[in-house]
Amino acid sequence: MTAGPEPLSEAARTALNRELSELRAERARVAATLGDADEPGDQADELQRATEADRLDTRIEEIEGRLREAAAAGAPSIGTIGVGSTVGVRFGDGSESTLHIGELADADDPALVTADSPLGRALLGRAAGDSIAYATPLGRTTAVVLSVGAPGGGS
Repeated sequence: MTAGPEPLSEAARTALNRELSELRAERARVAATLGDADEPGDQADELQRATEADRLDTRIEEIEGRLREAAAAGAPSIGTIGVGSTVGVRFGDGSESTLHIGELADADDPALVTADSPLGRALLGRAAGDSIAYATPLGRTTAVVLSVGAPGGGS
């Protein structure tokens, strides 16, 4: 992501709030089982539940922090690429694609690029006409931003 707070589209905010609600419910279920180790064999299960509770706490804190950051950043800009933007890109090989910049990966959206991926990080804060360079598994490559659409459709 860029150095400053990144705004979120309404769709991304909704997805994060939904995940946060699910995580809090799961955390409550795990917490209700903590302290149930009555026999020596139960201690390993107790340790596993405590580890799961820690994992959930960490993710909850990440999402809460991201939502606070987005609130401080304000609404996404129309002319600058941010989370939630739809972006037209021409890659170094000449192919063109329309991408959605999102906060969370979504296997059902092949055009989604997460904001923390190498391509996503290179695109954040850019505008139409800008050239970018980013790392791929095959090495560095380039692309040109052709257009920046209004935020709101990506997650």
